Amino acid sequence: MLEAEFDQFAAEYQQQHAASIRLSGEKPDFFARYKIRDIAEALDGKGVKPRRILDFGAGVGNSLGPMRESFPDSQIALLDPSMQSLEIAEKRFPGQARFQHFDGVTIPFDNGHFDVAFAACVFHHIPEELHVDLLKEIDRVLAVGGSFFLFEHNPLNPLTLHAVRNCPFDENAVLIRASVLRQRMAEAGFDKARIVYRIFFPRIVARMRPLERFMTRFPLGAQYFVHAIKVAA
Repeated sequence: MLEAEFDQFAAEYQQQHAASIRLSGEKPDFFARYKIRDIAEALDGKGVKPRRILDFGAGVGNSLGPMRESFPDSQIALLDPSMQSLEIAEKRFPGQARFQHFDGVTIPFDNGHFDVAFAACVFHHIPEELHVDLLKEIDRVLAVGGSFFLFEHNPLNPLTLHAVRNCPFDENAVLIRASVLRQRMAEAGFDKARIVYRIFFPRIVARMRPLERFMTRFPLGAQYFVHAIKVAA
């Protein structure tokens, strides 16, 4: 993971992100909130109330506000290789999480420490040869029965491709098909993962969004997530 690259963009992340997604008609907060809402709904459906949550590749902390609203009693750790990003996150949300630097190889927590882990559009920034080892690390720190949610941009969606091509901090990004990512997760020990496609309609036709719950298997959503439950130590 490229610490220097993300330090370079940390201070301007919000503005650059907002500019890159302007065709969606939404602000970055919309994308952060829908992800946490999806996680909360999935966990509520199984009666799970997580004690400890890992935000892998948390950046400047865009997901922390929605996480605190959905999981007010959980301990939350934000993990990132960019110290500058973590410093910005801590200034935005002082005392609301643990802000933990990451060396890009070993997650500095004990085996089985977390009940939930998630990564929000992180892996397209990581060289593909590192994916399986990092996924194994996430598996290691996840408790048996814990959930891992991995959100990514969908390279089959034309608006997503436009946003990525026009975003400075995505200059070196390599988008990943959901089926490829699910296979890498399986290699890391996450079996029986499910793919859910999300965000089919821009804001201009937001009235169509209630239909999205019937379209989660249709592989043209702007983003998707892969959800796996750890079944063995």
